[in-house]
Amino acid sequence: MTPRHALLESLIGIASQHVNEQLLALAGRLAAALLDAGGAGDARAVHRRFKAGNLLKSNSYAFLHLASAKLERAVRLELARLAPGQAARTPAQAMTLVPYEEMDSQVAFGVLARPFELLYADQLATLNVRLAFLLDRGILRPGQNPFRPEVFLSALHDAWCAFDADAESQPLLLPLFRPGLFLDLGPMLDALNLTLMQKGATPGAAPQHGRRADSHDATPKAARAPAQVALAQQLRQYFSRGEMAMPELSLPGLPAAAGWQQGAAEGFHGAVDNELLHRLSQVGAKQPLLSYLARLQAAPGEAGEAAPALPHNVIYLPKIKESAPQGSLSRADESTIDLLSAIFETVFQDKNISQEIRDLIRFLQIPVLKAALVDKDFFFQEAHPARRLIDLLSRTGWEQRKGPEDPLFQAMQRSVERVGRDFDHELSVFAEAVTELEASIQAEEQAAATAIAEPIASALKQEKLALAAREAKQAVALRIGSGEVLAVVETFLENKWVSVMTIAYSVEAERTGAVGNATRTMDELIWSVKPKPAAEERRLLIGKLPALLAGLNKWLDIIKWQDAERLQFFAELAECHASIVRAPLELSPERQVEIALEVAQQAAQRRLARHSQGAAEAEAPADAAVATVAALQRNMWMAFAQEGGAARKVKLVWISPLRTLFIFSADARREAFSLSGEALAQQFRAGRVDVIEADGAVGRALQQALEQAAAGDAGLQGTKFDFQEISS
Repeated sequence: MTPRHALLESLIGIASQHVNEQLLALAGRLAAALLDAGGAGDARAVHRRFKAGNLLKSNSYAFLHLASAKLERAVRLELARLAPGQAARTPAQAMTLVPYEEMDSQVAFGVLARPFELLYADQLATLNVRLAFLLDRGILRPGQNPFRPEVFLSALHDAWCAFDADAESQPLLLPLFRPGLFLDLGPMLDALNLTLMQKGATPGAAPQHGRRADSHDATPKAARAPAQVALAQQLRQYFSRGEMAMPELSLPGLPAAAGWQQGAAEGFHGAVDNELLHRLSQVGAKQPLLSYLARLQAAPGEAGEAAPALPHNVIYLPKIKESAPQGSLSRADESTIDLLSAIFETVFQDKNISQEIRDLIRFLQIPVLKAALVDKDFFFQEAHPARRLIDLLSRTGWEQRKGPEDPLFQAMQRSVERVGRDFDHELSVFAEAVTELEASIQAEEQAAATAIAEPIASALKQEKLALAAREAKQAVALRIGSGEVLAVVETFLENKWVSVMTIAYSVEAERTGAVGNATRTMDELIWSVKPKPAAEERRLLIGKLPALLAGLNKWLDIIKWQDAERLQFFAELAECHASIVRAPLELSPERQVEIALEVAQQAAQRRLARHSQGAAEAEAPADAAVATVAALQRNMWMAFAQEGGAARKVKLVWISPLRTLFIFSADARREAFSLSGEALAQQFRAGRVDVIEADGAVGRALQQALEQAAAGDAGLQGTKFDFQEISS
């Protein structure tokens, strides 16, 4: 594989990773939107929406498989069109080769993609430049970008059409493909640009138009993407030692899929496709092994003399590999067991996870093995239900539970028991268990939020004022930025009218029109002090002055500006107005030109001064601590240094919308404390706080296991885990 092909594979992996992380949530949002049939029209239309929504809700994991495959295939096809020798067709050729139905579809998806293109305009423009440089093209037009929104919209629609074969239901999703409800492509585009930049594909970049350069690059997903792609490559190499070697990208021809293409969740009875048939064939081929595992799961110790007893406090997966029926294990199956053994040992030895949660996770060994044997997506996709269940249990296990009566612990017990009981339908029961557990976690988080409602309400009020102040400053800066506003009025607007605009923005929701009134008063004030060479303009000024002065005084009373400076300002304003009114009735053309030049010169000087000040602020070095705080997300775990060297482990349970307040909890949420964004950044500068548990438990265990395998460690050969008891 050439370096260019390797980089393209990496880009495809990054895109797939970002999309796959969002697909289950997207399916949930789309199902909810379909089921919300209010205003849908007649009874028949309502019935179609309910039917489609319930199908998507009940088989979301099946839709995930279809969508993931369609998206990756679409991106690969787009990349194939950019291969050397694939010359672009002329418009005339395109008209003759593309059927009119396809042309209509392209136009429709082009219109659908327009809001997304505007939303991600900067990232897409930069990506166009860097991809053109990578592919040795002089230019890459927006319609040629393999990662443009239209590609993802069209692929998701294709996946839906394959998922629901009912022709009447297929158009239902298109109106729902809009920003806010669809996939968030911003982090993916930023991660792609970051990877290309790191690999040297940086001939230039589109201007950011004021967008913070680290607004997405600092997010955990963007930072983790390259590592996750590398992990996927390691997994492919690991499994390729058996009979499941992975194909590579081949641009000139039709590219093959680079990920594990397993079928939909068991129990899905929608449109049957190649992926589902492939999974069914996998189940059939492994039926002797799966039957053996089912007997062990149903009646420990009754599967024959070689079958190990199954106490819950040991790792017994390696023993299963030794005692499985002759010829039932392929090399890939053995590799699967070895990896799972390493994963479970890593989780069991994590003392951050409470003992009762580790005891629950031990019961999942055979159910997870059965799921992973027929669906290698367990290793490649964080959203796989079986993997998701382990990660959820591990994450909640970081908190000390109150005991067997704790509602969330009981929900975890039910999830594990359900998986162990309904072992004939592993994937679907894993998905159901995850759904129940996530609902219980969400309920507990809502209850915790209620307990800290007072600081949350206070923070929201403060941030509402902060947002209003920001908007007020922008409104004033927009008008004085040209430098054409008289100096005395400019100073007044910056020092006093910003406060007026802040109040107007803060009460706009309750008193509609406040912002408009304050803005008109500001604009009329600025107009009133501009030169007025024509007599008609002066008469208009005289007529407007009473209302203008009354409006100014009304707003200034609201902000309680009552000192001598107010009197001084109105005295200077009156003198300015008087000079304008007393000016000669008719000015010569030469004098009018002189006045215009004087005004322009003063405006240019003020603009230059403001530009220099803004440039100096922009050149200030970026603060790594601020960037770290900006990247924090809810439910992250952090360790704060304490006196004596011990670290206090806490969970970030709430972040205010503008990220000015962060609330942490410890000791099963019975104790909470808060820090401002500035104070938290200072803690990072001082090295007194660290972020822990950035990845899921399974992902960390996989990384560690594969590193050991690459180093020739015997840990993956079964001897290290041979029926090994894990001490608590």
